[in-house]
Amino acid sequence: MGLIKKSITVTEKQNEWIKSRISFGDYGNDSEYLRDLIRRDKAENQKLIALQQAIQDGIDSGISNDSIEDIMDAVDMELNRNEQV
Repeated sequence: MGLIKKSITVTEKQNEWIKSRISFGDYGNDSEYLRDLIRRDKAENQKLIALQQAIQDGIDSGISNDSIEDIMDAVDMELNRNEQV
């Protein structure tokens, strides 16, 4: 994967924060810090998309005829099955 050079502008306080993260040894330089922020933002966005899809799937499935007790029993069975794997 090739690297692309970008120029960004940050406030003085943001720059101080970036430099503090570097001085604590969390990152080697500004670019490492920004790349990590981008990776984490991407991961969070993917989680949000998955959550939105799960919500939509629930809406699309309609109203259940099962009682709350039936639903909880099914959840318990699924959890027990997952623990045995």
